[in-house]
Amino acid sequence: MENYKKIKCGKLYDGIQAKLQEEMEILVCGKYIKEVGHNLPCPEGTEEIDLSHLSVTPGMIDAHVHPQFFSWRDLYKDVIFNSDGYRALATYHTAEKALHGGFTTIRSIGWFRESYELDVKRAISEGYLPGARMVVAAHILASSGSHGDMSQVVRSHPQLSDFLESTYVGTGNGPDFFQAAVRREKKIGGDFIKIMATGGFATPNDDPDDIQMSDGEFKAVFDTAKELKIPVTAHVYGTRLMQKLIGFGITGMEHGSLMDKETAKMFEATGTYLVPTFCPYQDAIEGDEESMSMKSPEFCRKLHFYQERLRRGREAILESNIKLGYGTDLVAVHESYESGWEYSAWLRSGADPFRALQAATKNNAEICGIEKIAGTIEKGKYADISGWGRDLLKDENALRDCSFVMKEGKVYQAESYVDL
Repeated sequence: MENYKKIKCGKLYDGIQAKLQEEMEILVCGKYIKEVGHNLPCPEGTEEIDLSHLSVTPGMIDAHVHPQFFSWRDLYKDVIFNSDGYRALATYHTAEKALHGGFTTIRSIGWFRESYELDVKRAISEGYLPGARMVVAAHILASSGSHGDMSQVVRSHPQLSDFLESTYVGTGNGPDFFQAAVRREKKIGGDFIKIMATGGFATPNDDPDDIQMSDGEFKAVFDTAKELKIPVTAHVYGTRLMQKLIGFGITGMEHGSLMDKETAKMFEATGTYLVPTFCPYQDAIEGDEESMSMKSPEFCRKLHFYQERLRRGREAILESNIKLGYGTDLVAVHESYESGWEYSAWLRSGADPFRALQAATKNNAEICGIEKIAGTIEKGKYADISGWGRDLLKDENALRDCSFVMKEGKVYQAESYVDL
């Protein structure tokens, strides 16, 4: 006998229309949404779930997660002290906590060690462990000494640094290396390719404006990925590199924090998406010295140096019509499962709440390649549904305070992360 549930919504954001609909109902049959509307007829024995006190949305999606840590404080310890097994446990911990927080899908953006995340994804998708659905880039593909080369942590011991680099399957140099790396990512089941194309804020001896791969290396990545039909995204900050990558036909990028109007128009013209990860730079935007001081000295120094460009970049992104995703990139200050912090950054930056909600639902489903099953509340999609007690349009903490969560028709315990 089919299992039916009828959800009575206080207000409904369906991921499609930029409005909160009143007195809507969702009929769920098994894993799927059967109907959406008013006063829905339902079979005898249907379980009623009264969410008339909540705002109901699709299950949220975080499209830029580094799930490998129990605590962000372990980021640089990981290079020496953490095993693959420990990282696998931390990855599952993140996926489980994200689900309880109302984020039913997370997109793991890759790491430099072996592909344990694919095992966690498999265990969750096969139903052995409860957790957020995972979309995974198995490894970061990066050049030696780049922002993706974590052996920089022991750079004062060059021999040890060189040895560690030799253990990073996605780190190397030259077109042949990157061609082979893309092929391996596809072979082992990666959902997309992530390249570390530029420097970053947290690493010591590079710069966010750097370009850390050659044109030949870029060509090897994009030509191979196109033939293998696997999408590519890139870690990037500066406009010179963003424009170069658009020229290579990239479908999307991460960060883009030093955006300008000219580059934004190129994104718009080509339909290239951007996952802007506002949260990690919110303290620099607002001049929050206490928060910045919690980050590494290198990170803090660069935030001060780039502060004005970060502010102008944020304005250029939000004033544009770029297709935006929602991603947190939480590797400092907050834990990787506290995905609601990004909503706070959007609202504090003056973004339209509906644009942020669309980024975290419909847009992210398309970016993750799961738009046929998730991202909107409509007939035929998985019943991934979250409920929120706070005002979604006015309260910056709304997505940190989950009151109800369902994934594929099953209800899970909701958790608030406001007081963490």
